[in-house]
Amino acid sequence: MAERRATAKPAAEPDFLQFNDLACETVGGKVIFATDEWFAPAKNLLKREPPQFIPSAFTEFGKWMDGWETRRKRIPGHDWCIIQLGVAGFIHGLDVDTSFFTGNHSPYVSIQATCLDELPPFTPGEDRTGMAATGAQIAAVAKLSSEVWPELLGESALQPGYADCCHNYFRVSTKRRVTHLRLNMYPDGGIARLKVFGIGQRDWSSVPTNQDVDLVALTNGGVCLGYSDAHFGHPRNMIGLGRGANMADGWETARRSDRPKTLKADQRGILQVPGWEWAVFRLGRPGLIGSIEVDTNHFKGNFPDSCRIEACLLTAEDEARCIQTRWNSGKWEVLLPPQKLRPHHRHQYSKAELMLNGPVSHVRLIIAPDGGVSRLRLWGQPMLVPGDPANQNRPPSKL
Repeated sequence: MAERRATAKPAAEPDFLQFNDLACETVGGKVIFATDEWFAPAKNLLKREPPQFIPSAFTEFGKWMDGWETRRKRIPGHDWCIIQLGVAGFIHGLDVDTSFFTGNHSPYVSIQATCLDELPPFTPGEDRTGMAATGAQIAAVAKLSSEVWPELLGESALQPGYADCCHNYFRVSTKRRVTHLRLNMYPDGGIARLKVFGIGQRDWSSVPTNQDVDLVALTNGGVCLGYSDAHFGHPRNMIGLGRGANMADGWETARRSDRPKTLKADQRGILQVPGWEWAVFRLGRPGLIGSIEVDTNHFKGNFPDSCRIEACLLTAEDEARCIQTRWNSGKWEVLLPPQKLRPHHRHQYSKAELMLNGPVSHVRLIIAPDGGVSRLRLWGQPMLVPGDPANQNRPPSKL
């Protein structure tokens, strides 16, 4: 059932994978209703970890699977579930992952999306394996009228869960903020993971103008727009919630091959190396940055030697040009000068250590020569700036 074919040469990944997974359980995503969860519960769809397969694992209901799998349907209809996004926002792409569902995947899927003013009064169960929705639960969810929610993805065929075709990517776009999804599988079967890639959208009208907020946080609309290397961990992890769970929950690059054979340092103890790595972020809203945190939590033998941060104020047109040149062009100015870093440590930098006093919309974190950073926090006061690309709901550019 889960034998996997040899991996073929991978196709180019879609650019929307740079964005944040708004449905992941680690940012608060939840499955609040599912018609059937006989073999495996729908909450597995939102796990952060990649799916796994254990040949010898069985439950009293059948084969244990790391995903959502319903029973073979013997009544009219099809299976579906309701997902509450952890971070409301604009959606640009989907990954419907069927990993290891090779003889039991759902052959077709569609997704609907809406923005609800109030959260539905549903409490997800801890483990619903072997269960189906009760009459009372079906009556309660019917009040949401999810069957008429706007279509985000029309009925689309899914490939089975072999390694070379399990990621079913779909480019989509939303013209309004989304809080909830309805995932329809036709008629039944299994899906391992659902990744909902997009950009968070906060209601800034409720934020006092003198309140400091983390302007780059994914919950506030921060997003990664480019990077030099992400061999072990993607830069978008740095703007996630809370502190990193482990090294995988951070940005980590490969070791640079241009490191000098013998390392030397300057008077401050900062290594003098020819190369560096970088990651660029658009802030959720432009603002005046007053303090910075660079957290190397968990990176004990692989932290960067030093870092610096550059910033600029860009219009949407400026941003598009920078993306085309992979950020080799731009109006970068030094925000935080080079700083020596320590392992497994929260580095705090106050306003007195920063070099820019005006509003910025984009930042570039530069580490030398390589290594890992767990979290990046940019605390400041948001401002409304004409031409701010964060205020424009448009399809993502090629990254």
